[in-house]
Amino acid sequence: MIHLTNITKQHGDRILFKNASLQIQAGSRTGLVGPNGAGKTTLFRLITGTEAADSGDISCRKKINVGYFSQDVGDMSGRSALEEVMSESGDVVRLGHEIREMEIAMATPMSDDDMAALLERYGNAVEEFEHQGGYDLESRAQAVLTGLGIGPDDYNHPVESFSGGWKMRIALAKILTLNPEVLLLDEPTNHLDVESIVWLEEWLAGEFKGALLMTCHDHDFMNRIVHRIIEVANKTITTYSGNYDFYLREREIRREQLQASFRRQQEMLAKEEDFINRFAARVSHAAQVQSRIKKLEKIERIELPPEQKIIRFEFADPPRTGDDVVRIKNLGKTWPLPDGGTKSVFGGISGVISRQEKIAVVGVNGAGKSTFLKVLAEQTEATTGTTRIGANVAPGYFSQHAMDILDPQKTVFETVADTIPEAGIGVVRNLCAAFLFQGDDVDKRISILSGGEKSRIVLATLLARPLNFLILDEPTNHLDIQSREILLAALQKFTGTVVLVSHDRYFLRSLVGRVFEIDHGEMIIYEGNYEYYLSKTSKDRRIQ
Repeated sequence: MIHLTNITKQHGDRILFKNASLQIQAGSRTGLVGPNGAGKTTLFRLITGTEAADSGDISCRKKINVGYFSQDVGDMSGRSALEEVMSESGDVVRLGHEIREMEIAMATPMSDDDMAALLERYGNAVEEFEHQGGYDLESRAQAVLTGLGIGPDDYNHPVESFSGGWKMRIALAKILTLNPEVLLLDEPTNHLDVESIVWLEEWLAGEFKGALLMTCHDHDFMNRIVHRIIEVANKTITTYSGNYDFYLREREIRREQLQASFRRQQEMLAKEEDFINRFAARVSHAAQVQSRIKKLEKIERIELPPEQKIIRFEFADPPRTGDDVVRIKNLGKTWPLPDGGTKSVFGGISGVISRQEKIAVVGVNGAGKSTFLKVLAEQTEATTGTTRIGANVAPGYFSQHAMDILDPQKTVFETVADTIPEAGIGVVRNLCAAFLFQGDDVDKRISILSGGEKSRIVLATLLARPLNFLILDEPTNHLDIQSREILLAALQKFTGTVVLVSHDRYFLRSLVGRVFEIDHGEMIIYEGNYEYYLSKTSKDRRIQ
């Protein structure tokens, strides 16, 4: 369907691709991976035609319908949520209007030739309208919106009344409703809760019949959806025939094979160069020396790709707490409403969080998970009940809101240094480097950082302090899969206590040993890991 052949693309003095090739076949399901800045987004733009290659050929079938979801949703205003979703299918809507106009025209007298021409145009239009799913466009848009968590009560709300995260869902719904032949998705699970991720997973696996190319930081989602991985790295594109787990294993095998070939070639080159150096001055060996020089000139040298930069950190052993980290009794929270009333988030919650436990807080979107964490972190007061913090407990709180309150005028170095004012410059720089801020990067202002960079800064400030109770609200948002794996490993070894909210099922499955579910304002405690929770709930077959 789409072929990129011997593509070369350069941004400034940085070469992204050099003679790279890629094919997207009908019905293929492909994951796109690679380090930040390697060229994944550029590849999407080459396919959609918003950027041109410096050299090489890009070809695709005529009249192919390509849908592209990116993190840049653009401006949304002047429509309801449902109208905004249907607007992406504007050609279909216009075709529907033309069909109705032709049906009206058929009722007026005209010559046989004009009627025959009108019927031919009408037949072609109806065929195209049906091919593009025009007859069920509205019902399809409603189903997609509902699946992504925007129900019938919100269909007609002005799109500008939605927050940024919900606008991302509307933008995703626009592309899915289009149901294109080729679907390009750039981080589709960002801003989705577990229920919406599961719905999207099922939609892609069942409803969608076209070709898919996507980037995604959700380990489970990638494994369940894709059957092929394309890695963008080191100025080239490499294809792996399998899911994400297969890619990780196969990439390691290929890396070891390349390193072995590199070592063998280096040994051979050293021997040849030693021979040339020893006998270069001897007339009797002149022919052999020249022969070996020519041989070396023709050899294609094996190059080892540079090691990808990764976050490197471990939590220091925190001070020991008492056995009871938090005791919760009849906890309740309500929020005031504009009309003077109140909305109950949860109530009557009781329980104990014990030392070294790792607990997931789960529930549908809007159930009150983040509010519960804010109460634990003393970021908001409970309306009723109490939370009694245990002896020697030092809590640390991570949330997307914490990213928002970073001082935009401060630099990376200043932000980290403020957290550990007694530390020397070397300690601060080492901590910054552990989170991939090296050299001049430490002088970047917070205002110009990406979401992922801000997330790393907040994690760095948590690491800097001797905390023994981590309260984490979506800590993996904006982190790539490799960074998520490193954070997961650090939390697994962390000897303090962790309570977290996350939509990353792989992360939860690999970390937590206890689950608190907030359901219709009440808390149900599951004395087992995430798999145990799934097995005990009606969601187990859908979510796991």
